[in-house]
This record gives sequence, C-alpha cells and structure tokens, in this order.
Amino acid sequence: MTTREQIDSEIANNKVLVYGKGTKTMPRCGFTLETVQFFDRLGYPFEVVDVLEDMRKREELAEITNWPTLPKVFINGKFYGDTDILGPMAESGELQTILQETFGEAAQPKTTINLH
Repeated sequence: MTTREQIDSEIANNKVLVYGKGTKTMPRCGFTLETVQFFDRLGYPFEVVDVLEDMRKREELAEITNWPTLPKVFINGKFYGDTDILGPMAESGELQTILQETFGEAAQPKTTINLH
C-alpha cells in the first residue's frame, strides 16, 4: 500500500480524523493537545494518527491539503485545517451542524467533574 492509499484509507475509515504529533492519550505537542481537548469537548468520537516520526506521510499530507502544519483535521473525508479554523466554526455553530450531519445525531458531551 502506498502512503497515499494508507492516508485515503484512514480518512475513509474515520468520520473525524486528526493527523498530529502524538496520540489521543499522549499528545506530543501543544497544538495536538489543544485539538484533542477541542474534540473531547464537542463529544463526538474521533481518532488521532501520530505522524511525528513519519516524514513521508507528513509530506504527502502537506501535498494533499496544501497545509504545511500539524495537526490536520478531516471530517467526513473533507479537510478542515486545525483549531484556528475549527474554533470560529464551533463558535458560530457551523461545526456542530457539520458533525450532527456526519454522525446523524447530536453529541453526547462528556461529563466534567469539578474537584474544587
């Protein structure tokens, strides 16, 4: 499988996919951490693919998206950029509409426990 085929497969198999540095449980840069926390708050399932050590995949993703930096977020097969783009979309409600259409249901936000 070529790098492009692998990327196409990953995007096709995940409704929300984040290419970043590190994993969902162990982000290895502040921007990936910010993106994981952003999607955690939205309450929809998402996956993170670690491309920190995979320069070939990072280069291919930069070519596909014309976006040089990580993380890169795909929703329902479409590239949306990162939280600089998605944050304002969430504030306007546009992102929630896209996610509801993608998943066919409203989110189940995670319950936050305040320990204060």
